[in-house]
This record gives sequence, structure tokens and C-alpha cells, in this order.
Amino acid sequence: MAPKLDGFFSQVDSMSEHFISRLRAAVAIPSVSSEAERRPEVVRMGQFLVTELKALGADVEARPLGKQPGKEHLELPPVIVARYGNDKKKRTILVYGHYDVQPAGKEDGWATEPFELTVDDKGRMFGRGSTDDKGPVLGWLNAIEAHQKIGLDFPVNLLMCFEGMEEYGSEGLDDFIKEEADKYFKDVDAICISDNYWLGTEKPCLTYGLRGCSYYSVEISGPGQDLHSGVFGGTAQEPMTDLVRMLATLVDTNGKIQIPGIADLVAPLTEEEKSIYRDIAFTMDSFHESLGSQTTIFPDKESTLMGRWRYPSLSIHGIEGAFSQPGAKTVIPAKVIGKFSIRTVPNMEPRDVDKLVFKFLDDEFKKLGSKNTLKASLQHDGKWWVASPNHWNFSAAGKAVERVWGVKPDLTREGGSIPVTLTFEQATGKNVLLLPMGSSTDAAHSINEKLDKKNYIEGVKLLGAYLHYVAEEEMVDA
Repeated sequence: MAPKLDGFFSQVDSMSEHFISRLRAAVAIPSVSSEAERRPEVVRMGQFLVTELKALGADVEARPLGKQPGKEHLELPPVIVARYGNDKKKRTILVYGHYDVQPAGKEDGWATEPFELTVDDKGRMFGRGSTDDKGPVLGWLNAIEAHQKIGLDFPVNLLMCFEGMEEYGSEGLDDFIKEEADKYFKDVDAICISDNYWLGTEKPCLTYGLRGCSYYSVEISGPGQDLHSGVFGGTAQEPMTDLVRMLATLVDTNGKIQIPGIADLVAPLTEEEKSIYRDIAFTMDSFHESLGSQTTIFPDKESTLMGRWRYPSLSIHGIEGAFSQPGAKTVIPAKVIGKFSIRTVPNMEPRDVDKLVFKFLDDEFKKLGSKNTLKASLQHDGKWWVASPNHWNFSAAGKAVERVWGVKPDLTREGGSIPVTLTFEQATGKNVLLLPMGSSTDAAHSINEKLDKKNYIEGVKLLGAYLHYVAEEEMVDA
């Protein structure tokens, strides 16, 4: 029987400005986890959630994670865990999100102040963290509050786990989840994460797979200090020259990884899997809109989706130690560090990838014949994840999408990485669902990140509806 949700939906609509104000307050906290000087702001954002959750009547704890590995002068932000409801007759659903954000500055090219939520006349709410992941995190709080205001019984026991280091590798979280699997999380029936995006701008989706991510550093050093190119240029072997030549060997213009053996690790494509891509609601026009250009590698939908979901990719992210400010500076850097990542897929085991990467870098550096020194290292990694979309957790979410948005959602995999999905699945043995709120044009991690007001408010309805449907769904595992 379909839950009676019309009153809840109307209540959410009536509270929309209040919910936007809550998001505005959260975006104003620059909780950038990768910047040591902003670590207090990350902690402040965690405390903001504690205060909001306590006001809603949840049992809340801020669990310390200790010192940050390799940076023992820094405390890791606490994990915020909360329980709303403790009825043994109800199912218990665990939801996860993160309250830290990527760096952002007006000088990066933002049209608005990144830590001030700005709503334009099209209902686009710009601000760092609006869609990744503060909007979805607050969506759960908003759903609780709307139930309270209308006097509607909350359908499940809700466990919440919100972390403050997701944008910096979720340091400390895996150990916490494993430690609490048979304690705080012992009665969990299923898990839901809202930290990803629709394929396009019109049709919702449910996500059952993610690529992993292995992030590497390539350090090349030589001189004892930075040098003046007018004095030493042409007489010293330059680390920057070596590094640029090294990075250029990793991947070609069309995204093909040049490291021998990588392709051999990938699970082969079956005809059954290939057929799935034909019916997914995705157009190259919408992808060009999300990209902001037509510089795509592939001309067709199927190849583009497979390139994004089920094949690995290698991206070069930047060079540390090089001159990058405007103007001219004739310095020869003594040490530079190149950074790149590989998005991994089934059946690529991280350790196998590491071996191939380090061997390739060593071989390529030897070819240069340089007297400089190479040091390659793995910064962090997260394994790929695939769940069963035939589980009752997914069927309940599908019904919620149809109720709120009026369409049947696509079942998709995704190109991004959320390593905690696999950690939760392995630690609890329960099905994990990814239920996105935002759309493909939200520009998470980029300049002008936004969340559409419609997606935010309808997303609150969706999260609430999902909990009602999951409370009634026949519990048949798949």
C-alpha cells in the first residue's frame, strides 16, 4: 500500500524558505578539510550539525577520531553520529553524508562569493558545498522537521553518520565504521547515501556502482634550492622539465591510459551489460551542457557512459612547487610534485594497479637519463563498488522517485568514488543505495557549484518518501 504522503509534501513546500536558510547557514561555514588553517571551520560545521540535530530531538554524539596521520599537530574532525527513533518494531536505516567541502575562492573564477549562498532568478543556489554534500545532508534533517511540524509518525529508526574528511580521503572513518559495525550500527537493515548526481538535468536515477580512485604523487628533485634561470638555465638539469615529460607519458589525448597491463585488469564487457546502456535517459547534448563545451572524446551515448562508468580513466591534477601565479617569474624550482589519479573499475585490485604504475614511472624516468631524483608514492586509494539493484532497498527508492518526480528512475553506475560505500557494505553486510539529490550541472568540486532550489525541496520530499516506502517494502534480499 502506498504511504499517505500528500500532507508531508505540502509541509515541505511550506517550509522551503526555512530549509534554504538552513542551507545558507551551512554554506557560510568554510569547512575545507584539506587546508590546515581551516580545520577549525570543519569542526565548527560539525558542531552546527550537532546543534541542529539536538534541536530536532535526536540523540547525537561527536566522536573523536584522533590525530591526522602524517600531520600529528592536526586533530581529525569528529564523526557526527545520531539516532532519531528507537522503535524495535520499525526498520533501522543508516544514512551517510559529509560536512566538509572542497577549497574555493572568488579568485578561482566564481561569479559569486563561494561561501555565501546566492539564489538567482532561475532558482539556482550557488555556494561551495550546496550540492556536495551539505544540501543532501540537511535534507535528512529537513525531512525529520517536516514530519514533526505536521505530526506525522516517522516511519523508521534513522541512524545518521556524517563525517568531516571525505574531501581529503576520509581519514579515520574506515576504522571507525569497522569498530562500530556490531555496536552503534548493529541493528541497521539498509544504508542510503545521498552524495552523487543525476546523469542529466531532467530524470532522477538510482546508483548501484562507483569507480574507485587511486591518487599518486610523482616527486622530482635536483638542486639544493630554487635557481635563477638566467644564471643556471642551460647548465642544470631541471626537475620541472623532467616532470612534464613524465606526466605526458601517462595518458593520450583521447584518454587511453598508456601504462602497460592496466587494460588487462578490467573485467570484460558482456553483451548483456552492453545492452543496458541503450535505454538510459542520457543525451550528448545534456552532457555537452554539463561539460560547458563539445570537447568530448566519444560522439555517442553508449561509449561515453561506458567511458565514465565501466572503464578506468587517468587524470592529471596539478603540479606542486611550480610557479602558478599571474605574471612572470624566472625561477627554476628545485623540487616539483606532479599529482594524478586513476579511476578504477571491476576487477582492478588497488595493489595490482600500484605495481603497474610504479614500474611504469621508474621505467619512463630511466629513459630520460636524468641526474635528478624520482620518488613516486600513493597518496590514498579507494576501491570500486558494485551493489545489487534488485534489493528491496532499491525497489523502495524507485517507488519514492516515481511518487515525487513522476518517472521511473534509471539504474546507473557512476564515475566518481565514494569509498565509504564499500566500507559500509563490508562492515555491516547490508545493501547500500546511492540516492542523488542534485543534477549533472551542479559543478561539484568546480567553480560556481550550485544546487537547484527545485532539486533541494523535491529532494527533501524524496528522502522522506524513501523512508516511508522502505518501511513498507517486502524484505527480500537480492
